[in-house]
Amino acid sequence: MKKFTLTIALLVSAFIAQAQTVTVTLDNVLNDKGNIIAALHSADTFMKGEGIKNAEVKATKGVMTITFEDVKPGEYAIMVLHDANENKRMDFQQNGMPLENYGTSNNVMAMGPPQFKDAKFEVTDKDVDLNIKF
Repeated sequence: MKKFTLTIALLVSAFIAQAQTVTVTLDNVLNDKGNIIAALHSADTFMKGEGIKNAEVKATKGVMTITFEDVKPGEYAIMVLHDANENKRMDFQQNGMPLENYGTSNNVMAMGPPQFKDAKFEVTDKDVDLNIKF
């Protein structure tokens, strides 16, 4: 009887915790140069390299959309970079200011590097649509 109850509980939790889709719309890609690199991060991966899910697509001037599929419920943040010179990293001026456009979920505009607590959003039982501005 315990095995049966455990099996039913696992099946129910599998249906409740289904993965969702996170769709990111980028409003103002300034040009067609290079690629757009986007990463879906947890608190553990934020600002530490690759995300839990990553995407790289050819830049298109204007509005672009990037979709992350099969995202499990939890707290996440998204970082996006317009890698115009295709060197797969953000380039900086001598004073530390970025040379390439970037953005985060919640459109955090702080001096210094973004913080997970400011950029985080929650995925629950519904798909998520976000808008990020460079």
